Amino acid sequence: MALPDFFVAGAPKAGTTALHAALARHPLLFMSAVKEPKFFLTDGPPPARGGPGDVQTYREHVWRREDYEALFDPAPTGVLRGESTPFYLYNREAQLRIRALIPGARLVVILRDPVERAHSNWTHLWSAGLDPVGDFVLACAQEEDRIAAGWADFWRYTSLGRYGEQLEHLYSVFPREQVLVFRYRALIENPARVLGRICAFLGVPQGVVTEVPRENVTAHPERSLRHWSVSKALRITSAAGHVVPGASALMDSLERVLQRGSPPRQPLTWQQRQALLPRFEADIRLLEVITGEDFGDWLQPRGDSGGLVGTRPAGQRQARNGQPRSC
Repeated sequence: MALPDFFVAGAPKAGTTALHAALARHPLLFMSAVKEPKFFLTDGPPPARGGPGDVQTYREHVWRREDYEALFDPAPTGVLRGESTPFYLYNREAQLRIRALIPGARLVVILRDPVERAHSNWTHLWSAGLDPVGDFVLACAQEEDRIAAGWADFWRYTSLGRYGEQLEHLYSVFPREQVLVFRYRALIENPARVLGRICAFLGVPQGVVTEVPRENVTAHPERSLRHWSVSKALRITSAAGHVVPGASALMDSLERVLQRGSPPRQPLTWQQRQALLPRFEADIRLLEVITGEDFGDWLQPRGDSGGLVGTRPAGQRQARNGQPRSC
């Protein structure tokens, strides 16, 4: 039976794609070719409906047990097998399913400033032409309506960043010694040290991998008539994707047009942070109690966005389903 030994379990837009690529370079770690199988998110087939682009993503779920195990069959003898589905931190049912099937699993969790994470999340979907709201704060204000309408978890810009609640549940399911938690900023600012911690946690030699590649760097198309028209066409294609042959290829083509020549993701403003912080303050205090660490800096003004906002590496496109794509 080929099942993973460990998971990069969260959070979305917190460097999991880059970390997956870095760990795959370690000779004693085998990372699944599909970076986000999402196997434990459901007990069977994923939903058939959702928000813009959700149906296409649901089709990429590896939900059959035999297909999931096949991802790890190529692993050499003696190596640890892993996969990276960042929604496992948010999804409580997924945590219970993992515990039931792989009780000794180890989980790696990356925590990113929740406002910055939400902003990167929104920019990802805006850049892909899927979010029709061109204002970050206004898009967050629509979250409850989108949840009620059955849109997928990736649209939950603020809910995905309530790490206190999520870790509180995770620690009720797994012993703390099976969970490693660290900050996204540490991964960006001192990757060698963080990768060393992860390797030590997994029980493989340290110092073998010391760098994190730039993966899944988000562009930021400007609001314009061009963006409006192309993204509208993309959303219409997405909605018809379950009945129109070739819809996925057309969506890829429209997304390339949308992102061509776009500037890097724009940093947050203090005004945007102020508008969103009330959604997170109580949870940040809970997170401090649970972890015993100080996260007060997340409630303060920030001089930079805290993420990879530089130019996207040549030949790289934004990931879909966590898979880096070439132009």
